[in-house]
Amino acid sequence: MSFERRTGGVQHHRFEDPLLDEVLCSAGPGSDPGRRKDRMRFLIAVTGADGHHAPLSWAEIDPDLGQARVLLATRIDGTPLDARGPQPVLPQDRCGARHVSGITAVRVDGGYGGRPAAEGDEGV
Repeated sequence: MSFERRTGGVQHHRFEDPLLDEVLCSAGPGSDPGRRKDRMRFLIAVTGADGHHAPLSWAEIDPDLGQARVLLATRIDGTPLDARGPQPVLPQDRCGARHVSGITAVRVDGGYGGRPAAEGDEGV
């Protein structure tokens, strides 16, 4: 993948590992399959070790909707990120706007807009 940095030009890297939507689906975000488009109400917040946050929406990463291929990279250019922790990779973002180093938490929340939070909405 190539990323354009505002101050450093274009960088090329190879990232490996799962897609964010696959990880979140396996954790069970608590959407109601009986309610059409219920999963679209979920917002996702990724937090890094330095306190930096990156917001996403479920609709953005859902393969049936926005189809953004967001990775939870655990390897960069063949080197494990074990010591630093995983990082999200959003190839559609310009200049790494939502880059987060060393993910410490991924929160999935669907309980906004006056609707009480459903069980499972608090975090993944």
